[in-house]
Amino acid sequence: MITAAIILAEAAVLYEGLQAVQSQSYGPEARGGASRSDVIISDSDILYPKVIQPNVLICLTQEAYNTYYSILRPGGLLLMDSRYVKKTFRVDARQVVLPIYRTVMDQIGNPVVTNICMLGTVLGLTDLVRPESISKVLETRVPEDYLEMNQKALELGLNLTS
Repeated sequence: MITAAIILAEAAVLYEGLQAVQSQSYGPEARGGASRSDVIISDSDILYPKVIQPNVLICLTQEAYNTYYSILRPGGLLLMDSRYVKKTFRVDARQVVLPIYRTVMDQIGNPVVTNICMLGTVLGLTDLVRPESISKVLETRVPEDYLEMNQKALELGLNLTS
């Protein structure tokens, strides 16, 4: 998730002409737990670099959902992975549950690109940045041997929303 957040922020700044700030926090539970990565994207100056009430919240684990669901801005977007997250709380948001992990495993067979598939899904559900901008960042951030797999994961995520 942190890598996906960095890629999103870079795409916004380098290829969309926007302002962006990215931050992260995680403890020893980061693998499968409630790590957090925040991105603020704006077309004007960002006056405070911390997310208080996100417009979009992505939960790929139950722990992340249980920990962070309550901070989502009313009317926002809550994106969850159907394999690991069960909706248990009432949330005033557009709630989207998709088989992100399962799709990656079925189509690519390597869970390491689940974050990029998730990023494609977010792009398919929002207009944060253009998919081409993410692709350009992937070309500079991902080792050449893994670029095709990451590009495919991005496309899978985009296709999950259509």
